[in-house]
Amino acid sequence: MTPVARIAAVIELTALIDNRRGGLPADAVVQTYVRDRRYIGSKDRRAITDMVFAVIRHQARASWWASTCGLEASARARVLVWLALERDPALALLAEASPNGPAPLSAAEQAALAALVPQTWTHSDMPEASALECPPWAEARLRAAYGDDFGPQMAGYLAPAPVDVRVNTLKTDAATARQALASHGIDSTPGQHCPSALRLTGRPALHQTETYRDGLVEIQDEGSQILAALCQPKPGEQVVDFCAGAGGKSLALAAAMAGRGRVVACDVNARRLDRAAERLRRAGAHNVERRVFTSERDPWVKRHKRGFDLVLTDVPCTGSGTWRRNPDSRWDRELSTLEELADLQRRILASASRLVKPGGRLVYATCGLFRQENEDQVEQFLASKPAFQLVPPKEVWSSVLTGPSPTDSGYLRLTPKDHGTDGFFVAILRRRGDVQQSPPPSQQM
Repeated sequence: MTPVARIAAVIELTALIDNRRGGLPADAVVQTYVRDRRYIGSKDRRAITDMVFAVIRHQARASWWASTCGLEASARARVLVWLALERDPALALLAEASPNGPAPLSAAEQAALAALVPQTWTHSDMPEASALECPPWAEARLRAAYGDDFGPQMAGYLAPAPVDVRVNTLKTDAATARQALASHGIDSTPGQHCPSALRLTGRPALHQTETYRDGLVEIQDEGSQILAALCQPKPGEQVVDFCAGAGGKSLALAAAMAGRGRVVACDVNARRLDRAAERLRRAGAHNVERRVFTSERDPWVKRHKRGFDLVLTDVPCTGSGTWRRNPDSRWDRELSTLEELADLQRRILASASRLVKPGGRLVYATCGLFRQENEDQVEQFLASKPAFQLVPPKEVWSSVLTGPSPTDSGYLRLTPKDHGTDGFFVAILRRRGDVQQSPPPSQQM
């Protein structure tokens, strides 16, 4: 493809993402687009995809510059602004019509882009929220959550996330996994906090390597690995991953248990659990069972009341902590979505707590940034469930993770700025009482 043909594809894709239906994430829109156009080669696919996501990462800033220069903040205008501020030489080719290229620049567009020549992505007149790509519905709540640290914390979500993997200790160790990755030309460094974490250099084609296909490593942000470690799963325990999704944390729990004991991976979405089956097989996690729930109050929960040592509830949330990985999701949410999720989170936490035996742990987690889905949820739960008490992460950290605990509070908030991870919230709760008071759960599923 010619440079102008690539730009035409980026403009078309950006418009499709703006107008998508059915809530499809941007990466799914891009994958469908390139799959349906077989003439797009692998190098072109990579270049188009990278440019589309770069434009998305600059959506608020590009919209502000377009409006400031007298253009409608359309998909085309945002792409043109991105090309101008990135000093892309292909922009000069758009002055005239080209085969397979977009419509040539109008006089208004040429004037606007000329005005951008001396500019950079930020400007003293640009609102701070636009400079930080913070959506309007989220700004007030994130300012309340971060206070004076709002700007630095939000800046941490602007750059693309690195690629982290978890070493599958059911099959190998970190040193051997690093050597195996290096044999494929993939460089890695140890994680900052988690002994099982490796951070890869660049964005290698990991899925095409034997190291990945043989289940020696699994893609997982170090923050997610920290969450699993703080659960303190032990060999022989009975464990529930209440909102397992595609099974990433179930795999981490099973590995920490050395394959001994039992992990029940539950979710209301059968398709997500089906995707977990191949991951479990590849990892050799034979002590993980999958169970589809009808709802958070599935009858199975009542039948297994107070039968588990550990229940992890990584609940559905805004996903705002993953904005580095999914920049389009910043613009998909509304305040009403946060309120709806908060109600679901309360129901899930209350139902899941029934499974915890006396002395057992209930871990509540989100990859969201808002107090309404984090501290507020836990505080309301503790006020209504006096049988549970909060366990400060500091009491657990040194036994499962490296370095000093990053927090002295009752909760753990991980952020790109402070910890180099996605945004996560973790609260560890324990049911009061003697663990010996409750019999083990039935093996009949």
